[in-house]
Amino acid sequence: MLRYLRALVTSLAVVMGLGIVAIVAILWIRLGQAPLPELPANIALPAGATAEAVTFARNWIVVVTGSGEILLYDTTGLLVNRVVP
Repeated sequence: MLRYLRALVTSLAVVMGLGIVAIVAILWIRLGQAPLPELPANIALPAGATAEAVTFARNWIVVVTGSGEILLYDTTGLLVNRVVP
């Protein structure tokens, strides 16, 4: 019975290892193919502002500055809205 249990545990470890390798391979392939969105050349931050985060939505580009200000741009790079904390 102990020999059977050891074979069962070993086979489970091998299957789990193969599963992890498969998941990593799938993520590597899928994330390598994802095109990165392009930032329009005419986006200009306000004077003295530094970008801390940039998020691309379907029709918007959201920039969070170091002071916590949220800048909402359209896809052409025109500033549409500004939210000050």
